[in-house]
Amino acid sequence: MNITDKTVVITGGGSGLGLACAGVVQRSGGVPVVLDLDVSQASRYRCLEVDVTDRDAVTEAVETVAREQGGIDALVAAAGMDCPGELDEVPADTWDHVIAVNLFGTVNAARAALPHLKKTHGRIVTVSSTLALKGADGATAYCASKFAVRGFSQALAAETAGTVGVTNLIPGGMRTKFFDGRAERYLPGDGVKLNDPQHVAEAVVFALGQPDHVEVRELFIAHEEEGSWP
Repeated sequence: MNITDKTVVITGGGSGLGLACAGVVQRSGGVPVVLDLDVSQASRYRCLEVDVTDRDAVTEAVETVAREQGGIDALVAAAGMDCPGELDEVPADTWDHVIAVNLFGTVNAARAALPHLKKTHGRIVTVSSTLALKGADGATAYCASKFAVRGFSQALAAETAGTVGVTNLIPGGMRTKFFDGRAERYLPGDGVKLNDPQHVAEAVVFALGQPDHVEVRELFIAHEEEGSWP
């Protein structure tokens, strides 16, 4: 799919990887539309303020985009969060919220976009993590949600084979605000190599731009010295 003039909905597009994806989509000739709670950094794009955990709000936003743009060609489900800590340290409501944003936010966006993507033979990129491959202490909610996103993506790819393309992106650590406000023990250690989110966003657009009948089902993007690989 050549993404020139194609409408790409990006959840979590107000910052981090999502915002980087909006920039790369635009530079590649596409039309990014950002869905996020805070869109202050993405004002140069078409934006809608949406809580991805609110299924009805996500559906309404996607329908608005489809009406305005005459359809939707791709979805990048990049909304995500974490609140690290031991299971008995993290409040249950906070733990549940991580699951709601990372897993249900992805599902809500995919469910809302799917009818439109079937019409355009479009594509979905979901975002898991290296912690969808291997668990880590202090990350029970994040690991649970990202393992689930990866499994959801594989199942959705099987369900939509031949009608909608599904790629699960597995990014290593990136230089974003994801680590802001963390306790010292949950920060990247000295010497840990992090990727520029712009470079990861280019990989996302690579997956979206594959020719007809070719799908990148899983895409692991990491710094060349990424410690969690293999």
